Parts: sequence; structure tokens; C-alpha cells
Amino acid sequence: MDKRYEVYCLADRYFYEMPDRIPSGHTVLGAVRRPVPDGWQAHRSGDWLHLAPDDSARPLQGWKVHVSATTDSAEKTATDVWDYCTPRGIPFKFVPSPRLLHLRNSKYAARNASGKFATLYPADEEQLRTVLTELHAIVGGRPSPYILTDLRWHEGPLYVRYGAFARRYCVDEHGTLVNAIEDDEGHLVPDERRPVFQVPAWVALPAFLEPHLAARNATTVGELPYRIETVLHFSNGGGVYRGTDTRDGRQVVLKEARPYAGLAADGADAVARLERERAALKRLSGLGVAPEVRDWFALGDHRFLVMDFLDGRTLNSFFAERLPLLAADPAPTAVADYTTWALRMHRAVEEAIEAVHARGLAFNDLHMFNVMVAPDERSVSLIDFEAAAPATGRGRQVVAHPGYFAPPDRTGTEVDRYALACLRLALFLPLTTLLAVDRDKAAHLAELITEHFPDVPREFLDEAVAEITRTANHPPAPASCGLPKPGDWPRSRDSMVRAILASATPDRDDRLFPGDVAQFSDGGGLGLAHGAAGVLYALAEAGAERYEAGERWLLDHTDPVPPGTPLGLYDGMAGIALALDRLGHTQRCLDLTEALLGEKWQRLPSDLHGGVAGIGLLLSHLARTTGERHFHEQADEAARILADQLTQAPPGRRAGLMRGDTGPALFFLRLYERTSNPHLLELAGVALRSDLARCVRTGNGSLAVGEGRRTLPYLGDGSIGIGAVLDDYLAHTPASEATALAEARSGILAAAQTPFCVQPGLLRGRAGMIWHLGRTTAPGATPAALRAQVAALDWYSMNYAGELAFPGDQMMRLSMDLATGTAGCLLALASTLGDRPAQLPFLPPLRALRSRHRVPAEP
Repeated sequence: MDKRYEVYCLADRYFYEMPDRIPSGHTVLGAVRRPVPDGWQAHRSGDWLHLAPDDSARPLQGWKVHVSATTDSAEKTATDVWDYCTPRGIPFKFVPSPRLLHLRNSKYAARNASGKFATLYPADEEQLRTVLTELHAIVGGRPSPYILTDLRWHEGPLYVRYGAFARRYCVDEHGTLVNAIEDDEGHLVPDERRPVFQVPAWVALPAFLEPHLAARNATTVGELPYRIETVLHFSNGGGVYRGTDTRDGRQVVLKEARPYAGLAADGADAVARLERERAALKRLSGLGVAPEVRDWFALGDHRFLVMDFLDGRTLNSFFAERLPLLAADPAPTAVADYTTWALRMHRAVEEAIEAVHARGLAFNDLHMFNVMVAPDERSVSLIDFEAAAPATGRGRQVVAHPGYFAPPDRTGTEVDRYALACLRLALFLPLTTLLAVDRDKAAHLAELITEHFPDVPREFLDEAVAEITRTANHPPAPASCGLPKPGDWPRSRDSMVRAILASATPDRDDRLFPGDVAQFSDGGGLGLAHGAAGVLYALAEAGAERYEAGERWLLDHTDPVPPGTPLGLYDGMAGIALALDRLGHTQRCLDLTEALLGEKWQRLPSDLHGGVAGIGLLLSHLARTTGERHFHEQADEAARILADQLTQAPPGRRAGLMRGDTGPALFFLRLYERTSNPHLLELAGVALRSDLARCVRTGNGSLAVGEGRRTLPYLGDGSIGIGAVLDDYLAHTPASEATALAEARSGILAAAQTPFCVQPGLLRGRAGMIWHLGRTTAPGATPAALRAQVAALDWYSMNYAGELAFPGDQMMRLSMDLATGTAGCLLALASTLGDRPAQLPFLPPLRALRSRHRVPAEP
């Protein structure tokens, strides 16, 4: 579970949304209502209110001052900062409401932004020292969360760091467009914002800050009787560490809490929650269902709880090796054995919860990551008691996994009973995050479990559904039963198109269609992966009627392209240009491409998503369609760059279509088809083998990209994307090549036929499997396997405005974008069910397959 997504669920029931768009009714600070001083300008940007003098000529970078605050001190601190800065002409910004400040300091907020309430931009080091000295005399000593990226001035709440004042950008080592500062040679480099204080190598720390750095470094763990060995987890509230008690050699867990940070919904900070956990564990001592407390101490401002280390694994960790739906054709005995195991595990968790209740406590945060299964796989323990509360309490749940979050009418032990009901479903089909959008989806999940696990007692599931859906206050969501099945084409197409159009917000400037949280980054609301360009492209490929208002929106919002928009095919300008060309807006496509070529695109990484391979494909396409010589020349330059990068691939580089060597392989292939240069075909083979070398065999025999503890079968970052380009490559090579790669193709085909997939999306989910099975020429690909995956897309079907829609990544909200949501599902279905098969950019259908594996629409 990616905790970044939770904060984007607060403002809208159906879609991921910026938290600053939480409906009105929340208070703003008094400073927000003050008239802007004469000669000053004010504007909102995200969750900041900026103020600066009209004639402000501040430097582009330098030492900035951050002011930390709590929700209690924010009102006075904002007034004090305003009154200090405005008469002195110092530009500043601050968070305008206590609600937004709470979110910045919440448990799973970004650690590199936590605590930052106001930012001041001194003109130089002399003014920096003056500001720190004078403002400290006004606000110094106020309680506030520590800012991890900065150096604290005395006891706070003032902090300093060197960084960007103005918005400038560069590409980091991962190929991502990031905020930039200029080094001593005039090059733009990433403005590092990791949660640790650091000074760029070419910048000298001012002498007046040296004592504060020494004070920061004086606090160490060296004198503790514990040796910290492994970081288990980080959150904004602190870390969780595995270590050893040096006095007796026993393994322990140390849990850290930062004051005023890691806030829960009830306002409790990490220290208060850790104190709750300590009290709960002491109350449960001796039961054998929770770790025993060993120590409690302070280090600097932080508090630490030391507990016994529990041997075993979290319940969630068993899925990759046990869930039979991960095999393409699970044996009946495997299904039966798993059913027995899962029912036993659920009963063990029930017994642990009952024991907690008997001691007068409600656990309040039950989910698979908080259940430790003993090595014998028969007994369990519960971990993470920060949210524990009296069993008879009437307070609402304040911290929970989205797939187990009880409705607001549940309190006390009812919260745990709701989570136990969700666990009944999740043990067999771990898709309960869908309940965050519509709890009525529980009945559909139960039907699917009955279909795939026939030995699960029906009453076991019926009781779960009844518990999940019973409520007095929950507004009923529209029922999903009247929606067309995904394979019911063209009814499903028409319904998805209507859902997409119903979600459009042409009055907004940041995005046209709701999608993944990535769309709120620079350029995200415009691009192919998560923005308007991708949705409009999918609509066109699926044969939908033109959405002229949407096309006008994209044209208006790329004239000019906003500063900071990335350059790549899926993340930025190249993809926007391609989509506009597909829609017939050829001149705007050419204008955007010329603007792109004016940037330093050659310095981008090699990949397809945001790098040289994607840009090269656009240039080669335009060279063919326009005949313009300079597009040919620029495409050839891209090929030379990629050939050089292929021989200098850095260690640890990712694999796959979007961010691996498969993207360059696709470009080499398309350029080979245009030029017949055999060297390009050789390069494509080298690139593909490079990515295949990063693949591993999984427990079910499929081939997936290996990334440490996880394996990825997907179209975007996994083996299926490699397999797609491998099919194209083999169309140009002797039969002996196919024989040599037969084992890899077979393993990739098995990955695409896996019955269980966590998400529906195109690049990281089942829709990508559908697209590949509908296109591949790999031996063994069958219409039956394709039909099964099309039918299984219904697992995730949701109702939006009475029409068929699909959730995005993390499945806590719906998405309409191409990469993660409904538009991607639409394109995948259209690629195999449509009269004119839809295609991904530069990956047209393979004609041999269309004649062999045509899939009829469902009646």
C-alpha cells in the first residue's frame, strides 16, 4: 500500500484529489483575510499562499528560512511572520488553513515537507542572519514539529536550508523531472529534499550556523544499550527499527515517535500514539497475542518504545507463495489446501482479537500487515497498537488501512468486527480497498470467492457481507448490478465513454479528467499517461465520438505549455504532440515538437516513458508523415544516443517497456522498419536481452521482472511489456531466434494468463494482460485465455454516474486516465473487441494474430 495516496482521498468520494480542494467549511487563518499591502502581490499555489513585493528581485536560490508550527500556534505564527516580513520587503509564503497544516504533519505525509508552515526568502546571508536573530526573538521556543530537511536554529521553530527560490527543473538520475538549483559550474542539478539536512558541495555553511550543526550532531544512539541493525519502516511520525539488546543479546524492536508530527485524525501526535501503544501492550502483557514491552526512553526530543521482536512473518507476506490464483491453472488440491489454511488463519486472528477485547481494549487497526504469523503458521500475534482504545469507547477510528476502514457509525469493538469481516474476503480476494469507494462491492467479491474457492462456507462469506454493508448512516452508492460486463462490447465501450465524459471538468486548469495522483505533478494533467492527452487518445482509438470540448481544452492549455512540463512521450510534451496529431491537430503537434527540440532533450534518460526513446519514436513518426529532413536527422541523433547509453547502462537500472531497455528496443525496431539498417535490428536484440536478463522465474513458473522482494509481470514495468516488443522483434528475425527465446516467451505468456491481478490498469494491471493476449503471436496463446482475462476485468467494475468505470492505482478511488484507469481499460478492450483494433502508441496490432485469435464479443 502506497501511503502517499491516502491524503488524496480526503477531498472527494470518487476520485483522487488535491487536499487543498477539500470542500469549504474549514476555517482559514486570520492572516489570509488581511488586505495585501500596497505594492505587494499574493497568489495561491497548492497548499501555499505566496506574498511578495511587486518589485521583488530575489535570487533564484539561496538560504531559506522555514517556520514550523502546530495547528494551535499557526494563527499567531502566521500573523507574526506577516508583520515581520511585510515592512522589511521579505517575500514569504505560508499554509493558509489549520486543516492543510494538519495534513502536512499527518502520519503518512511526506517526511521532507512535514513541519513546514511558512517559508521566508532572505536576499543574502547577511539578511539570513538578521531574520533568524530578530524573528527568533518573536517566535522562538514555540512548540512545533522538527523539520527533517533543515538545520534548527536554537530550539526552533526556525529552520534553515539551502535550496531553490524560483521554479527551475532538471532531470535526476531516475529520469524524473525535479526541482533544480544551479551548481558552481552553472549546471542545473537536483535540489535534494531528502529528510536529512545536507549542504550542496559547492556551498559553504555560514559560520553563524556552525554551532547549530554541532548541536544537531551531538545527539547520537551510541550510548544506548541497543544496537540498531535494520530499518523496518519509516513514517512521518518516526521510524521502526530492528536491533539487539547488547546486555543480553535478545532481538528487539525500537519504535520512534517525533513530537508534534505524525498526526492522527483526532490530532494525536506520534508521541501520544506511542504512549497509547505502550499502555495497551502493558494491559495485554502475558496474553501471548502482542509483543512484551522492554523499555521506554527519550533521545533528544524523540520517544522510543522497545518491544520484544516477534519471530515470524506478516500475514500479507504469504500471498505471493500461497494464493492459488497466482497460478495460471491452479490444481483443485491447491485451492482446497489454501482454503483450509486461510480459514485457520482467520480463526486465529479472531481468537487474538477476542483476547484483546476480553482485556477491555479494541485494537482499531486490524489488517494483514498488523498480523504476525508464527513460524508454525498456527498462532498469530497483533502488532501496532497505536490506535487501541477502550472497548466500550464511542470514539471513531482515527488510523486504519483503507481496505479495512470502518464506516463512521462503528465504534469500540464494532470497528474490529468490521475489519474481521473485511479480512474474510481479503484472505481469498485481496481487493477490499474497493470498499473505500463502494462498500456494496462486498457482495460481488463474495460471489467471486465462491466461484474460485468452492470450499469456503457460504455462511462465512454471507456474514462478512452483512457486517460490511450494515449501516444507518452510509449513503447508498449506485448499485453495480446493472452495468454491462467488460466483454459486452460495444455496450461496455459506450458506458465507459459516458463515464469518462461525465467526469470531465473543463472549468479546471490543473486537469480535465480525474486520474492518478501523478497528474498533480508538473505536466501530469496534460500528458499521455495520466492527463487529458491520454484519455482523448484512448477515446479516439476506441472509436468514440469526438469530444471537441476536451480537445479545445488541451489546445488551450498547451498554448503555451506550462513551465516545468516534462518532455517525454508518456509524461509530457512528446505524448501531447502525438495525441494531438492523432486527433488531427497536426500544426499544434509540430509546434510542440519544435518547442521540445529547443530543450535539452538529449540529456534525458533512455527510456520510453519520459526519455530519449519516446521522443525518438515521435521524431521518426513525424519524419515519415511530414517528410521533413530535420526530423529524420533528429531521430538518427536519438538512435546514436541510445546506442551509446545501451553500452553504458548503470547498475540497478530498471527493466520493462516504460523505464527499461525495452523502450529503446522498440525505437530501434521502428527505425529499422523505416531504414532497413541491420545494425538497428541488432541493437534491438541487445536491448531486449538486457531486459530479459533482469527477469526471474516466479513460484508459478511465469517470467517476471525481478526487483528485489517483488516481481513484476505488467505491461509498463514488467515482463509483459518486454514480451510485446519481443513479438515485434521476432517478426523480423529467423525462426532460430524464436526457438532460442521460446522459453522466455512461454514464461511471459504465463504471466499474462495469471488469474489474480491486484489492479485493473493498463500499465500496472489486468488491462495490460488483456492487451498483450489480444496481440501476441507467442505459441500457446489461446482465445480462451484472453476471454478469461476479459471476464476477470469485471472484478474491479465500479459505478460512476450510472456507468461502467474502474479504480486507479491503490484502488481507493476511481481513475479515468490511460495508465491506471478507465481510459486504459477502454483501450485494452478495444484492442481485441473493437472492429478496428485500437493500438498503443507505436505498438500496432500484429496481423497474424488478428486472423488467428479474433475474440468475439459476448452476447
